Amino acid sequence: MRILVAEDETIIRLDLRALLEHAGFDDSFAEPLVRAVGLDFFVRALDGEIDLGDVDPRFNMQRAAEAGVFGYLVKPFREQDLLPAIRTARARHEELTALREEAESLAEALAARKAIERAKGLLMEKEGLSEQDAFARLRKASQISGRPLKVVAEALIATFE
Repeated sequence: MRILVAEDETIIRLDLRALLEHAGFDDSFAEPLVRAVGLDFFVRALDGEIDLGDVDPRFNMQRAAEAGVFGYLVKPFREQDLLPAIRTARARHEELTALREEAESLAEALAARKAIERAKGLLMEKEGLSEQDAFARLRKASQISGRPLKVVAEALIATFE
């Protein structure tokens, strides 16, 4: 995991960089982005975010939440708080990524199911087949052609409509 450190105070930036390097994070940190998004301190992991700010914490927490930040610390922070916050942010990001992948997979499965059901309906209507026979015909066409059932169903729909 690479982390971008943006801090306008050099000593804090260097201390944080040393801490992160010691913890084993990628040492190709980008140099300061001063006042990134209006916050004095911003740490962004490529696969998750943590914001740290020293202005009104309620304002920053609200902006962080709106931006989809996975973790938040208020300056001054303790060294022992930083690494757990990074691990937590990364875990939240991994959970979100898994949920997005699952949602995408479910959406694809639903689209396939709709196409197959529509194709079965057309076969039943146009060919006078039972639902079971219509599905068997689709499955056989899929096996013979070596194409997914969804692709066969979509081709059949295009043919009949």
